Amino acid sequence: MATSPKTKPAAKASKKGFEETLWDSANKLRGSVESSEYKHIVLSLIFLKFISDKFEVQKAKIAEQYGADFVDMVDFYTQDNVFYLPEESRWSYGNCSAPPHKSGIF
Repeated sequence: MATSPKTKPAAKASKKGFEETLWDSANKLRGSVESSEYKHIVLSLIFLKFISDKFEVQKAKIAEQYGADFVDMVDFYTQDNVFYLPEESRWSYGNCSAPPHKSGIF
């Protein structure tokens, strides 16, 4: 049987609630930073997370194929177009070095 039309608006309403919640959270995190400047902060963090994830995948691949002695060699990353990130530039470093009550905030 086909689903009743009443279930679709309910699903749409819950999605709108999620989007509103996400937007409200972003506004709280933004604080007094101007919204036109906030995008630079957010986009930079998204980019850092993206390249850190790619780095970690490549690091695991290098360790598996060549051994742990080669995981800090830049050439093994650049040959597959992956940024090499020094330890203090990685997402995991910033996330672990933050105080416990501010984890995830740089």
